[in-house]
Order: sequence, then C-alpha cells, then structure tokens
Amino acid sequence: MTTQRTNDRMVIAALWLLMFSASSQLMILAPILPQVGKQLSIPESIQGTLITAYALMLGVFAVVMGPISDKIGRRRILLWGTGSMAVALGLHNLVFDYSSFLIVRALAGAAGGVLSGASVAYVGDYFAYERRGWANGWIATGIAAGQILGVPLGTILSEWFGVNGPFSLFALTMCAAFCLVLWFVPQPAVARLNGRLTLRMAVRKYGYLLSHGSTASTAGVYFLMFMGFSLYVVYLPTWLETTFGVNGHQIASLFFVGGLASVLTGPNAGRLSDRIGRRQIIVASCIGLAAVMALTGVVLAEFWMSYILFIFLMMFVSARISPMQALISEIVPGKDRGAFMSLTIALGQVGMGLGGALAGPIYSNLGFFSNTIFGSLSVVLMAALVWWLIPEPKLSRQRVKVVETADLREEAAA
Repeated sequence: MTTQRTNDRMVIAALWLLMFSASSQLMILAPILPQVGKQLSIPESIQGTLITAYALMLGVFAVVMGPISDKIGRRRILLWGTGSMAVALGLHNLVFDYSSFLIVRALAGAAGGVLSGASVAYVGDYFAYERRGWANGWIATGIAAGQILGVPLGTILSEWFGVNGPFSLFALTMCAAFCLVLWFVPQPAVARLNGRLTLRMAVRKYGYLLSHGSTASTAGVYFLMFMGFSLYVVYLPTWLETTFGVNGHQIASLFFVGGLASVLTGPNAGRLSDRIGRRQIIVASCIGLAAVMALTGVVLAEFWMSYILFIFLMMFVSARISPMQALISEIVPGKDRGAFMSLTIALGQVGMGLGGALAGPIYSNLGFFSNTIFGSLSVVLMAALVWWLIPEPKLSRQRVKVVETADLREEAAA
C-alpha cells in the first residue's frame, strides 16, 4: 500500500511539473511583448499574433492528438509532448526576427496541444474515480503556480537575460518533466482504441461526442467556463487602472495573491468532491464566482478591496476545476477519454478566445459593469448545465472513506 502511494505521488509530481512548465506559456509572453518588439523590430500592431499563434496551435493539436492518445497510450504522448516542448522552448534562443519568433511560438503551442488533453486524460486512466478529485486538485496547483510565476518571471528574466531568458528556464523545467515521466509514469492498463486510426474515424468520433447528450453538454460547459472568465478578467486590469490609477506592478501583485489562494483551494476542493460528489462543489463554486463577478463594480470603493475580492474570485475558480476534470473523466470509457478531454480543452480555448474578443466591444460601448454581468451569466448557465444535464457516477462511500483515511494516516506519518 505504501509503495503504491509513493508511486502515486511520483506520478503527481511528474504531472505537476509538466503542467507548471506548460501553463506558464499562456502568461509568460504578455508582460514582455514591448521588449520583444523592440529587440526584434516587430511593429506593435502585430505583436499580439505571437500569442495568437500559440493558442491557435494548442487548440488544433489538442484535437488532433486526442484520438492518437486513445490508440497508442497516454504515456507515449506525454513523452512526445514534454520532449517537443523542451526543444521548442530551447529554440527561442535562435530567434532573430518576427517570422522566426512566430514559428517557435507555433511549435511551442503545438507541443502544448499534444500535452493538454493527454495529461488530463492520464489522471482518468491511472487513478480510481474516488481519488481523481484529490489527484486533479494537486496537479491543478501546478497550473496555478505556472500562471502565478509566468508574469513576474517573464518580466525579471527578460530584464536580466533578454527576451530568451524566460523560455530557457522553462525549457530546463520541461526537460526535468520529461525525465520524471520517463522514469516514474507508467502506461495504465486501460482499453485502447481498436481498429485503424484514420481521419474519417476521428471526425466521426468527434461528431458522436458532440451529438451525444452528456458529452455535448460537457463540451458546452467547458466553452462557457472559459468564455465567462475571459469576458470578465481580460479588461479587469484596465478598469482597475482607470478607476483607481494603479500601475502594472500593483496589478501583478493582485494576480499573485489570487494565485496563492487558488493553490491552497485546489487540493482541498478536489478531496471534498471525492467525498460528497463533484456536481455539488462545481455548482456551489459557480454560484459564488458569479456573485463575485456581478458585485465587482458595486462593492469596490478602493483598490485594496480588490485583493479581498480577487482572493475569493480565484478560490471559486480553483474550486470548480479539479471536480470538473474528475467528473468528465468518467463520462466516456478509457478508449475515448483522450479524444474527449482534448475536445473539451480545445473548446475551452475557443471560448476563451471568443470571450476575449467580445470583452473589448462590451467594455468600450457599455462599460465594465456589463462585462461583469455577461461573465456572471455565463457562469450561471454553466452551473445549470452541470446540474441538469451531466450525470455523476455513483461513488462507493465506503471506498472513499477507506482511501481518505489511508491518505490522512500517511500524511500524518510523513
């Protein structure tokens, strides 16, 4: 039993470092775009395409690699993804103009797409359902840590070592993740996709997933989850700067504090969902998140109050992630899990992009209060879909109690 727990923790450590290194790439470029433009003579009008290239390739490759991981196994995909991401990040040291930078960002996005669905699906393959909330909760702290450190590390390392510095650091951490996957992450004994893998077969599978009730609802939930948050958060810094006259460092500190709250909340929410069920936690966190969003423009009288608000905001955001991932991992069988996870992640990226695109006109024409309302409505709609349309597998309460007791005893002994 102890040996198995040790193996489980090594798997979580490998996936945590993987997610930490990969998720940082979503945030790391934003604060250094002006410096990148200056160093490589890139016009301001097209600097944003460097971020677009990463997100676009991530979404495309997530969809492509889902059925492949169902066919050949998740471990091999994780090795491909970590290895290719490490190489892509290392290639940032060779960039010399806009085109070369765009290419390496696209390559990094492709590697991120390879990893995104497989890493979440692996948790569903390896861990029993009654422990997936706990496992996803810990792994999700890697995502939060990567996003927390992405902004300050991107800024500091670019000032010390140039625009290539941040990418070189995360190339090293991704190399370490590759080694951990190679040494400690086994291929679970789950059913694999039968038959020859073809484009037609993949398209038919995605078509089935989007037409079937529970899976289509789950895809919609992921779309709304990311779109609602994007509608709200994209112009939150701009509104705070305009309203309270704060600077970029104060905004960065706000996200840092919120990220710490997210790190502390994730594992506890995941463990609680193992015990009482996923949907209750997801719906409750959505209601809390919608309330915080809607009240932002009403209750914030001074900037210091935004720290309190953002702590609650990120707590509710984190509280719904690990239960949601655990819940959807059981909706489809193992042979379809990679495709399904990749599909939901890709649609989440689409939702985030659409939310960001809509957030600008809403903010400009109607004001930030409208962003908060539209964002909160999306979150409420997500909660309704989860509660009414997504089934939750029945947990063995006795099994959950035994597993939870064993975990607590081992943690106390350690």
